[in-house]
Amino acid sequence: MTSQEIRQQFLDFFKTKQHQIVASAPLVLKNDPTLMFTNSGMAQFKDFFLGNAVPPSKRIADTQKCLRVSGKHNDLEDVGFDTYHHTMFEMLGNWSFGDYFKKEAITWAWELLTEVYQLPKERLYVSVFEGDKKDNVPFDQEAWDLWKPIVGEDRIILGNKKDNFWEMGDTGPCGPCSEIHVDLRPQSEVDQIPGKSLVNNDHPQVVEIWNLVFMQFNRLANGSLESLPATHVDTGMGFERLCMAIQRKTSNYDTDVFQGTIQFIAAASGKQYGTEKYPDIAMRVIADHIRAIAFTIADGQLPANNKAGYVIRRILRRAVRYAYTYLGIKEPFLCRLVPLLADQFAAVFPELKAQQDFVAKVIQEEENSFLRTLEIGLKKLDLITLELSRAQIEQGQKAGKIDGETVFELYDTFGFPVDLTALIAREKGFSIDEEGFKKEMDEQKRRSQKAAATSTTDWVTVNESDAIEFVGYEELESQAQVVKFREVKAKNTTQYQIVLDRTPFYAESGGQVGDTGLLQLTVPGRFADAMERNEQLTINIIDTKKENDLIIHISEDKNLASLLQAEGVHLTAKVDRHKRLLTANNHSATHLLQAALREVLGSHVAQKGSYVSNEVLRFDFSHFAKLTDEEIHRIEQIVNRRIRQNIPLNEQRNVPIEQAKKLGAMALFGEKYGDFVRVITFDRDFSVELCGGIHVPATGQIGFFKIISESSIQAGVRRIEAITAEKAEAYVDEQVALINDLKELLKSPVDLKKSLEGLLEEKSQLSKQIEQFEQQQLQVVKQHLLTTVRPVNGFQLIAERVQVTSADMLKQLVYELKAKVDNGVLILAADIQGKPQLAIMIADELVKEKGLHAGNLVKELAKEIKGGGGGQPFFATAGGSDISGLDRALEKAQVLVKG
Repeated sequence: MTSQEIRQQFLDFFKTKQHQIVASAPLVLKNDPTLMFTNSGMAQFKDFFLGNAVPPSKRIADTQKCLRVSGKHNDLEDVGFDTYHHTMFEMLGNWSFGDYFKKEAITWAWELLTEVYQLPKERLYVSVFEGDKKDNVPFDQEAWDLWKPIVGEDRIILGNKKDNFWEMGDTGPCGPCSEIHVDLRPQSEVDQIPGKSLVNNDHPQVVEIWNLVFMQFNRLANGSLESLPATHVDTGMGFERLCMAIQRKTSNYDTDVFQGTIQFIAAASGKQYGTEKYPDIAMRVIADHIRAIAFTIADGQLPANNKAGYVIRRILRRAVRYAYTYLGIKEPFLCRLVPLLADQFAAVFPELKAQQDFVAKVIQEEENSFLRTLEIGLKKLDLITLELSRAQIEQGQKAGKIDGETVFELYDTFGFPVDLTALIAREKGFSIDEEGFKKEMDEQKRRSQKAAATSTTDWVTVNESDAIEFVGYEELESQAQVVKFREVKAKNTTQYQIVLDRTPFYAESGGQVGDTGLLQLTVPGRFADAMERNEQLTINIIDTKKENDLIIHISEDKNLASLLQAEGVHLTAKVDRHKRLLTANNHSATHLLQAALREVLGSHVAQKGSYVSNEVLRFDFSHFAKLTDEEIHRIEQIVNRRIRQNIPLNEQRNVPIEQAKKLGAMALFGEKYGDFVRVITFDRDFSVELCGGIHVPATGQIGFFKIISESSIQAGVRRIEAITAEKAEAYVDEQVALINDLKELLKSPVDLKKSLEGLLEEKSQLSKQIEQFEQQQLQVVKQHLLTTVRPVNGFQLIAERVQVTSADMLKQLVYELKAKVDNGVLILAADIQGKPQLAIMIADELVKEKGLHAGNLVKELAKEIKGGGGGQPFFATAGGSDISGLDRALEKAQVLVKG
């Protein structure tokens, strides 16, 4: 049975059990601050479990792309070394939201595994939760009673909190679970050691394939558990492990999920898979990592130097290192695997196929960049081992060790894993300071944890609410009640996060910033005095964010807890109208811009990110070349023409997703859309997009659109920054004022451009004349210096102050003197525009025979001018801040060289 057939049979089975089949959510999470990536099948359904949102069906099944490379669930270092860990993997799952519970979940799981997939019953074991006194959660008697008649007591294992109580993170939905394990060992081994004793003991052929989680609790920030409003089922079956079991393999990598990729790598590297330990590991690492890299980029996360982008860059570089070190692949290679992967998953995850060329280009550029860094790192490592070798010879040592700080620098700056540095060092007869490296790593982690440290209290519920209503499309002011709030402390600031039952505040999403404004309160009783002391009792809202399906209003006002809980409070939520108006202008202009880009550049243009505020709009898009001035002008013309046409907004809500696609609505890769969507149209033949943001009622309100910059931010990704309305008018006014100032300076010429060109030409001619004059003066100085040569200790010394106009001229002077003075030591000091400068040149013969070193000498002299410098043994320079020290530096130089 092929992997495609295995996946489809799972979905078909649960479809017969009245489950709605839904698409995978993107790997990159947009509105959940507790997770960087989708790390489990239940991540996209968290709000359903918490009761914050209503699911489209009480029964759902899917296959979900998951990524586990950071945080609590981190499998990265195991990938490639064992047979069953992965960075990106598929999680097959069936879900019940307040519908069926343990009985159906257990019965159906056994039916699917043994009757549909026909896995041997005698090779399957199950586990149930033994209970936990600390959490006051009892032994899962119900699960035990359900499994007992199916598998018998001898095939049931009691599991502790670590193995049989599932939690997605430090907080959130959780509950006891029942795992199903399969024993894939040869019968001869099974006869010797029962599989039951190997469950949860990291045996590569006795592995968990399905976890049936019974969601009953919510883990609070204080560590305690509260019961969820309803009980749910969340199951997750590792697709790759399931394929290993059904296809009778001993490794996930031996299944058809990975073998196509591995054989391609083997052919390209000229090595046969299954013959050598480290090349095999490298092939598994690459086959695994390319999936995580490609699908995450396709879902909208580009490699970067921080946060989620850094995680992807790290995975990519790990794959490149293994290819480079163990397969001898020293040119971009991962990018060549993208078409293979895109074809393999086209039917289930079509987003990669749709962006195949773009994803491959991004990966190729990342590979090129890191390969250059890798080469530099290897050269640096060669120099380090060379210095150690010299020290051994000079000091008579038998062995050398690379210090921990250097090992950490190689890791942090050049991406060298410790084992690679250790391997290269060992080949050259050295070792590494592993303890020192660990100390540096721990210090970095401590700094990172300190910088990111936050403290969040549990939600305090004030009023019950069935749903959170957003009214901001129609209203900028509305009556509301506080539903709940919590405090968040980070970096010496305290914020209150407030949830209202009804709000006009738009929460940051889709690139649009969150609204600001205020909550105006009328409070009775003990707060009367506060009202007398203040004309109005208000809470300032500095930002609005979305966490899953909650709209969170953020305030840094002090001591709000008692006020938010006061009885009888009447609250009015008011959005900052002017900021909202300008933000809407920029958001609608972004839609017009994307349509214009596609018209001018081609249909390959797709949004790769955006930022929309009241100040500016920023739009990132896929394109592989710098825009010409003519293209930018045409884009501006198209957008401004559409603005002048005053096209009315056509907003359609709750449009079935398939109908929206038929309308030609553009969707953003990496976004999760429901069955019903909002469609924003400005002329059906021009701009039709899926969007939840705030827009103008008609394009004429935008007023004017102006691009202020166009640049590259990533391979294959360009960025346009633009302004509209008041900002655009102010920009044009500034440019006009600048032109008028120039005209006034130039005495109002008839042709400003021609006049400026004349000035530039005149400046060029004068610069050439000055340069000729300076060269003449330099020759005069040189001739004078040649008269100051005096013999000292067997060499010719010049140590003088000179007058030159630049550091380059000082360098030229000392090089020309070297050509004229045999066996010379040349030390020149100069005052260059108020800054002291030193230059030293030493003849090559003196460097070799007498061990003189210009770099060491200039460092000593730089102390006299309160500066620093360095260079090579034959030439070095230094700069400083104390002009008065130049003469002292020259005197010191003569003493030092005389010895």
